[in-house]
Amino acid sequence: MQIGVGLPAGIPGVEGDAVVDWARRADEGPFASLAAVDRLAYDCYEPLIALAAAAAVTRRLLLATTILIAPLRNTALLAKQLASLDRLSGGRLVVGVGLGARLDDYEVAAVAHGSRGRRLADQLVELPEFFERGALGLRTECHDPPRMLTGGMSGPALARMARHTDGYIHGGGPPRVFRRAAEEARAAWIDAGRPGAPELWGQAYFAFGDTGPGADYVRDYYSFTGAFADKVAAGLLTTPRQAVELIRGYAEAGCDHLVMLPAVADVKQLKQLGEIVAEALAEARPAPTSATR
Repeated sequence: MQIGVGLPAGIPGVEGDAVVDWARRADEGPFASLAAVDRLAYDCYEPLIALAAAAAVTRRLLLATTILIAPLRNTALLAKQLASLDRLSGGRLVVGVGLGARLDDYEVAAVAHGSRGRRLADQLVELPEFFERGALGLRTECHDPPRMLTGGMSGPALARMARHTDGYIHGGGPPRVFRRAAEEARAAWIDAGRPGAPELWGQAYFAFGDTGPGADYVRDYYSFTGAFADKVAAGLLTTPRQAVELIRGYAEAGCDHLVMLPAVADVKQLKQLGEIVAEALAEARPAPTSATR
């Protein structure tokens, strides 16, 4: 299992240079990806722009949207943005898309909330066509399009994932919840007649040590869910032991790529997570045999 880290670009009040510095430091660590979340009616950075800034100061990390609320965006313009970011980053973009769950994002964008599922289904067909036709320039027809993942727990969401994308991205929770979702994603993949298996991504929030600011952020971000926001905050990883146990649990549940999302923007959090991830990856690495010593 690979392990990535989120950018603090979704946390209110974070300065731009802090986001860029975080990306630069993450590229020097044991992580496999940098990820950005998406909101419109919220004090946060637009994810594709945040990832473009990260692309300029990184060289190896995948750049992922986890997730991008695609129905808020014009499809042709979105395709151009994705093609641009993928080319500027040297083909490192992974596009996780979903519907988003907040009505206010759709109201601000003047996009009909009730038709968002149909709109996303259409976009999942149209986006690859833009790449294949090369109508956007950038010689996109000569290059592989970015990998695409789809989130969501409903039957239609899993069907969209299986028909149109390369894998599934889960919204978060303990490993047992991810395991059930992964089983449903694999079943949808088989039902769609796809060969192989879907790529499976998971997510979790962390805020080591003083959890007050981190818990406050998570409650605010998920306030639209009512009392459930307290449950999300209660699941915040606050100790190294909790993080190690969750990483092990997700690996055992069949996760291919786990993204650890920060709830506090202090770079000390990134450093501590890097130490935990490096240790976890070392433990998972097979011991050398006598022939390779």
